[in-house]
Amino acid sequence: FFLHLYEKPILAHTIESFQKSKKINEIFITIAKEYQDFCKEEIVRKYGFTKVKQLVVGGETRQDSVYNALRVIPENCRIVSVHDGVRPLITAKEIDYFINTLISLNKNDPAVKGIITAAPAYETVKKISDDSIIDTTITRNLVCLAQTPQTFFYTELLQAHERARDENFIGTDDAGLVERIGWKVKVVIGKRENIKITTPLDLFLAELIMERDGKNKK
Repeated sequence: FFLHLYEKPILAHTIESFQKSKKINEIFITIAKEYQDFCKEEIVRKYGFTKVKQLVVGGETRQDSVYNALRVIPENCRIVSVHDGVRPLITAKEIDYFINTLISLNKNDPAVKGIITAAPAYETVKKISDDSIIDTTITRNLVCLAQTPQTFFYTELLQAHERARDENFIGTDDAGLVERIGWKVKVVIGKRENIKITTPLDLFLAELIMERDGKNKK
């Protein structure tokens, strides 16, 4: 979160995109309790992120953290966009596009309650056995690499999280929770550049991408 990308914390770049979004009204950040004061002073106040309404204490898992945030979001909220704080290259235009796309898809098919952005799989994908023997080769056009933001109607996402908690189910992402209770989640192919910064190589690549784009996210 707090590593710097072009003289600004990674998290600040991420929040900035949601601050600039025309569709986002409020921002809720889940973060460990010991980092909340730093985040409030050195990121939220320092960079003037007026849409940030609350810093929410994160849970033991990502799923717990999202649920904690959902519980404090106002009940009149219609749509939520769940995003990884370490994906700073998302843009405000993309955030708005995903929200508009969800609304449009839901009008045509009310069973669609969420969408996710994903990168296409450019490498050949193999399914392997426990002892690393290739079991089958998966057709690339049937596979994608899930990213965030993942955008949902608030009521259905909260319902999915509550069902998962009741049944002690731990998913790998929010889309999986919504899928398992019978709602449809559509995939919108996004950019490979929307990387998750978890290693020094990721940070280096993000710097190159921002340099290529003139350090400006449109």
